[in-house]
Amino acid sequence: MIRLTSITRTFHMGDQAVYALNNIDLRIESGEYVSIMGPSGSGKSTLLNIIGLLDKPDSGTYELDNRLITDWTEIEQAQIRREKIGFVFQTFHLIPRLTAAENIELPLILSGIPAEQRQIRVTQALQAFELLSRAHHRPAELSGGQRQRVAIARATIMQPSVILADEPTGNLDHKIGTEVMVLLENLHHSGTTLIVVTHDRELGARAHRQIGMRDGKILTDHRNDIL
Repeated sequence: MIRLTSITRTFHMGDQAVYALNNIDLRIESGEYVSIMGPSGSGKSTLLNIIGLLDKPDSGTYELDNRLITDWTEIEQAQIRREKIGFVFQTFHLIPRLTAAENIELPLILSGIPAEQRQIRVTQALQAFELLSRAHHRPAELSGGQRQRVAIARATIMQPSVILADEPTGNLDHKIGTEVMVLLENLHHSGTTLIVVTHDRELGARAHRQIGMRDGKILTDHRNDIL
């Protein structure tokens, strides 16, 4: 469960304060599939970064799984982020010098998982995402769809309870983008909370719940009748 209460985040442009988030209240239940939509500058990516503990609010509180984590130290938040949250970005964020398998393995190394267990889990992920034949290829040798599949495999290798996807199909054509969304939705069907930020209405409409933002505020919050 994610609960944000009175969350505010401002950025300064010269001597002027600009609200990226303005007194946001939001609750997302475990296992939900939510899209956050809005134009550029609406605050949707800032909201995702705060949910993902990549940024801190100026005021307000954040509860994750009934734990108030707003005032936790950076080390404590990093541990929660590593254990519970997976990230998928538009630009993939793969490490160029590492192979597909090594990129997927990286979170396991950072978490101190023994080498034998890492090998088993990486092989399983490569199989699940149809990447076995590309395991030893670096990102520059992969197609856009393959790179995003590596990114999703890396995001889920620690079996997080929440996946945050920021414009996950933004660099892909429609066919490959749809395939990527099906991969993410399959993870949701297994019980993972899926939160997708997008400006694409067609993509956002796939979610069971659609949140609309503008000027740092939530303007609409709609749930589909059929889940």
